[in-house]
Amino acid sequence: MSLAGLSFWREGPTKSAILDFVGRVTTEGPDYVEPEARIAVFDNDGTLWVEKPALVQLDFLVRRLTEQVAADSALTTRQPYAAAASGDLGWFEDVVNKHYNGDDSGLEMLADGIYSAYEGLTVEQHAERVKQFFTDATHPTLGRAYTSCGYAPMVELLRYLEANGFINYVASGGGRDFMRPVTDQMYGIPPERVIGSSVGLDFTDGKLLTTSRPEFVNDGPAKAVRIWGRTGRRPIFAAGNSNGDIEMLQFTDATQGPSMGMLVLHDDETREFSYTAGAERALDLAAAAGWAVASMRDEWATVFAGGPERSDRGSPE
Repeated sequence: MSLAGLSFWREGPTKSAILDFVGRVTTEGPDYVEPEARIAVFDNDGTLWVEKPALVQLDFLVRRLTEQVAADSALTTRQPYAAAASGDLGWFEDVVNKHYNGDDSGLEMLADGIYSAYEGLTVEQHAERVKQFFTDATHPTLGRAYTSCGYAPMVELLRYLEANGFINYVASGGGRDFMRPVTDQMYGIPPERVIGSSVGLDFTDGKLLTTSRPEFVNDGPAKAVRIWGRTGRRPIFAAGNSNGDIEMLQFTDATQGPSMGMLVLHDDETREFSYTAGAERALDLAAAAGWAVASMRDEWATVFAGGPERSDRGSPE
């Protein structure tokens, strides 16, 4: 077992649980797990990087919707274009929060905009747009490049698991092809180990072109289905932060042998944000399921690596 520690984690129940779990599965004995079966899966938004005051991908999407409105003002008569044109990010957040609580009344309108936003681009052209976005854009309140908005304790956890023979995957409701250009840089996770939502692709004259057809929405039960489809194994470690991660955690719980589930609790309004919207059911289930709940406020020695952590003191509900 690697002796690498978790210096960005304060002494507490979650750090102890991680160290104990990793120690057991990497030491010869009844809980030992062969390295090839040490699969760890991580949600992205709110688990590995920030998701407030709005999802990072939402910033990318709104910029594109605004471009489309500029080219066709008639689009402002319907959502999500009207919200993008007026800068009403609350509309988007409301749709997402309702979805996590079982109300998909606005999801179809949002999905139509998402699916059609980059229709007709080659996969390479789309990747270049994503890279340019991450080169230019900064977080609206943290004042940091989005690529510096990964949570230092979680990135350290990825490295710790990796050093102990784990294979890490991202399993996110976010767009697969939005995350892939930056996950290696930010997390050391290569693009082939990124599982996310996606649109259909068409093959034409040697090119793969994006379409407006939905392929997968990688959220809720779909996370478990797609993790199995990509890995052929049940994970033994899973980390999330919202109701959309419940089934991923339950799938991990059902592993034959030792397993660990963890939720990130956003309760630090000084260094990050304080909110539970969209995570209520997951937090209610945590105690009975035995999932660790990692308090940002109490258990993380730092939130972001290097530089100031917040430039304001707002706290989204």
